Amino acid sequence: MRLLSMPLIVATLLVGCSEDPEPTSPDSGASQQDSGVPEEPLPSGPPVPQGPPNVPEFTPAFPGQTRVPAIQTKTPLQVTELASGFRNPWAIAFLPDQRMLVTEKATGSLYIVTQQGAKSRAVSGLPAVDARGQGGLLDVEVGPDYAQSQLIYWTYSEPRQGGNGLAVARARLVDEAQPRVENVQVIFRMMPTLESTQHSGGRMVFTPDGKLFVTLGERSILAGRVQAQDVKSHFGKVVRINPDGSVPQDNPYLGNPEAKPEIWSIGHRNVLSAALDSQNRLWTVEMGPQGGDEVNRPEAGKDYGWPTIGYGEEYSGAPIHQSTQAPGMEQPVYYWDPVIAPSGMTLYSGTLFPEWKNDMFIGGLAAKALVRLMVRNDRVVGEEHLLKDLDARIREVVQGPEGALYLLTDATNGKLLKVTPK
Repeated sequence: MRLLSMPLIVATLLVGCSEDPEPTSPDSGASQQDSGVPEEPLPSGPPVPQGPPNVPEFTPAFPGQTRVPAIQTKTPLQVTELASGFRNPWAIAFLPDQRMLVTEKATGSLYIVTQQGAKSRAVSGLPAVDARGQGGLLDVEVGPDYAQSQLIYWTYSEPRQGGNGLAVARARLVDEAQPRVENVQVIFRMMPTLESTQHSGGRMVFTPDGKLFVTLGERSILAGRVQAQDVKSHFGKVVRINPDGSVPQDNPYLGNPEAKPEIWSIGHRNVLSAALDSQNRLWTVEMGPQGGDEVNRPEAGKDYGWPTIGYGEEYSGAPIHQSTQAPGMEQPVYYWDPVIAPSGMTLYSGTLFPEWKNDMFIGGLAAKALVRLMVRNDRVVGEEHLLKDLDARIREVVQGPEGALYLLTDATNGKLLKVTPK
């Protein structure tokens, strides 16, 4: 292992706050502060420097929806490099003994990695992937009943006649010197099939009641984008399934015979970040175009607006949205313009960093940072960009069993990093 030991040096960073009036806002929900703990003063001051917005005429729907005050972690951090040599790694999942499953997007390979950084041979038996563009082998999760079943789950871009689409598979992991998977079952397929190498989505989150959320992109090209708010298509959706792929009987669109029954929420662009909070509610962060990355808390049957409303523009600079608000469409809890290009995320519940309790951590690809959001009463009240000195695209962030954060850097020589107090 190689230590990249560093006191975290993150300056208190600087530009002015929004003074926009408050029209409408999302429901505040329950407080994320622990009961009985006094409320600390909310951060104040200028936000993290991020440059001018791409679409300055779009203003926040409520105060604190973007560019909240900068905050600074007080605990000195140590970053340890556990392993390297991954080709564009994408996801981490912990086995019960604290070894990790790590996916490699570009090669479609899955590895088992120890806490000492030893990497297994590639797990054999996985299906072929379409690794072009943003496709490949994506997320991996350990089944909630792994101790009995040895089942693991993964998402991947599945090559098909006429194109490709995101698929969710599960199989039994045979944990031997040459690890392999057996009895592979595809439990979900994004439909329709489309020829696109972009915006598959692919994050998975198991809930304590045994359900599985899967995030799905809208495939980027116009033929897919126009389906993001269409319940007859999986594009641009969050879906909710049982671990065997069947549909939960309380899903919101079961009463609509034209709708895909797996759908939980609609109107998303490309959701690459998803995690549960301390109340077991789903939070997501989705990639915007040029401007307009969004933090959302997807609720059953709700429409999050893409492509009708949003806070960004085409990469050409052409407009996408006539407005940032519309009846029946939800506002993001928070947005960025310019973008951070969000990927993996976790909401911190450990004890190694008491000051981070309930904060959101997001891998920033364009930002080349570990983005920390302080969340109170379902609103973002502070923001910090950590580990900028690594100069690395951060693809994945998960909380380990002991409360450390584990990261993957997105590169042809991708690294597995561990963040602990120094």
